[in-house]
Amino acid sequence: MTENTTIDQERDLILTRVVDVPREKLWRCWTEPALLTAWFAPKPWTATDCEIDLQPGGIFRTVMQGPDGEGGDHTGCILEAVAPERIVFTDALQPGFRPSAESFFSAIVTFEEVPGGTRYTAVARHKNAEDCQKHRDMGFHEGWGLCLDQLVAVAKSLD
Repeated sequence: MTENTTIDQERDLILTRVVDVPREKLWRCWTEPALLTAWFAPKPWTATDCEIDLQPGGIFRTVMQGPDGEGGDHTGCILEAVAPERIVFTDALQPGFRPSAESFFSAIVTFEEVPGGTRYTAVARHKNAEDCQKHRDMGFHEGWGLCLDQLVAVAKSLD
């Protein structure tokens, strides 16, 4: 990991796995709204809508819905997008770098070519240890792991 992605054990959660899919396909699944909605929420939840503008300051918005109708609209801001290597977004800022009233985490998702596929790494950075623990208790590793399985399945279906 580069200097700016050093892991803080008290405030960061990380999921890393090598998957047998080219990173270009994973990138497409992260950056094309129609593909992102196919995998972004852990079943039985669904992602019902998505907007992405990959420019710094652009929108990163997802709408998720649970099986009982629970869920919400999550809008944040793209900080960096380097195809097909890395996407960084946050809910601490709204589109246009406008500050959010509340924030939960920032994400750094990287796609590194390795023999046999891609090393996929997702880091969720939190402003404090309490928010990190809340995300852990919400099932970060299980949920993001299920989403990664779904992402891989969608990516493998692409031409």
